[in-house]
Amino acid sequence: MVIDLEKCTGCQACSTACQMENNRLPGENYQDVLYYTEGRQPTPTLKWFPRPCMHCEEPSCMHVCPTKATYKTEDGVVLIDWDKCIGCKYCMIACPYGVRFYTDEKPLIEPNIKQVFKGDGDLSWNPPYKGPQQDPKHGVGIQPNGVVSKCNFCYHKISKAPKGTPDLDESNPELVEYVPACVRTCAPKARYFGDLDNPNSQVSRLISDKQGTRLLDHTGNKPQVYYVSGGGAASGAVPGTRSNKKA
Repeated sequence: MVIDLEKCTGCQACSTACQMENNRLPGENYQDVLYYTEGRQPTPTLKWFPRPCMHCEEPSCMHVCPTKATYKTEDGVVLIDWDKCIGCKYCMIACPYGVRFYTDEKPLIEPNIKQVFKGDGDLSWNPPYKGPQQDPKHGVGIQPNGVVSKCNFCYHKISKAPKGTPDLDESNPELVEYVPACVRTCAPKARYFGDLDNPNSQVSRLISDKQGTRLLDHTGNKPQVYYVSGGGAASGAVPGTRSNKKA
C-alpha cells in the first residue's frame, strides 16, 4: 500500500469504510487517522497521519506469537488465525505501531455497544451491519471473544483478484470489487494498492519517483506500507522516521 500524504485530507472516510466492511466496534479502527499539532500557541498547526497495519516483511508480531496464530500468506499479507489465537497479547506488545485490538478490553467509546448488540456463540458482538462471511483462519468477519484482531488488507477481497494483477484500482470496473475498502472509498485518491514486487506497478513507481518512506523503519520490521509526499501536505513528514528526527 502507498499513502500520499500530500493528497490525504484527514477526512476519515477510510476509517468509516473499514469499520463497516470489517464489523469493527466504534473506536476500534483498523484504518486510524491520528491528529496532532505542531508549533506553539497562538499559531499551532493541526496535522494528521493515517496509520493502518504495516503488514511488515519481518513482522515482530509474528515472531513472538507462541501458537503461530499470526502468520504471513504467500503473497505477503500478515493475518491472524483466530482458531489458534489464545489472546496472550504478546503480538500487541511486540507491534511498534499499536494497530492490534483485543476483544475483552474496556470499550474505547461508551456506551458499550457489545452490550447493546450481544454476540451469538463466541462472537464478541452482533453488529447491525454485516460485513464478509466469517473466516476465522484469515481473521475475517466478526471478532470472536478472547482473540486479537487487526487490519487484514480486506483479504476477502484482494485474495480473489486475478493473479498477476499489478494494481487494484477502483477506477477499473473489472477490479473494483477486489479493492480494499479504505482504498476504494478514499475521496482524494490518496491510497494505492498493488504488487510491490512488480516494478511496473503504480505503487512501485510511486515509491521510486516520490522517494517512499516507511514508518519506524529503524525497527527492522520492513513495513509494506509506504508514505509519499511532495512536501505540501498537512502531514508532510512521516513521524518516527530518521529524517524526521533529525529535523
